[in-house]
Amino acid sequence: MTYDIIKSLHIIFVVSWFAGLFYIVRLFIYHIESTKFDTEKQKILQEQFCVMEKKLWWIITTPAMILTLVFGIWMLWLNPALLKMPWMHTKLLFVALLIIYHFICQKIMLDLNKQKFKWSSTALRIWNEVATLFLVIIVFLVVLKNNINWIYATLGFFGLAILLMLGIKWYKKVNSKQ
Repeated sequence: MTYDIIKSLHIIFVVSWFAGLFYIVRLFIYHIESTKFDTEKQKILQEQFCVMEKKLWWIITTPAMILTLVFGIWMLWLNPALLKMPWMHTKLLFVALLIIYHFICQKIMLDLNKQKFKWSSTALRIWNEVATLFLVIIVFLVVLKNNINWIYATLGFFGLAILLMLGIKWYKKVNSKQ
């Protein structure tokens, strides 16, 4: 019973963490694109985006990451046999990469708050899909565990990445015509 409650809380905070990661990069895109407006409108929009980004980051996204990790570690403590399973090692590798992604997003936010625009909106659209790829691979690892055929999973993972990139290019092409 306790394990299932901890597992449920872990899943809830994973969902919250990903929601925050997906939305923060969307805000970055709008923040960057606000530079296309006149100075007065740009200033108003950028100030508002900074407020939205900070609140999302510090009230939802980062606490959700921390609670995801707390409940995940708690589950491993309650069931240490999980650490002997190869799929868990792979999952933990992707979680580590996701944490790095999280802190890169934090750096982008801090740069934007200082008016440092190092990323284009197109690059950020691609960056936003990286979180999607992490979500897909982590969910498949957890659900399929040892039943997964790693060759097909790897090909599928990269196939999805290519489809996402093509979708972004198509969106940019359609959007530039408008």
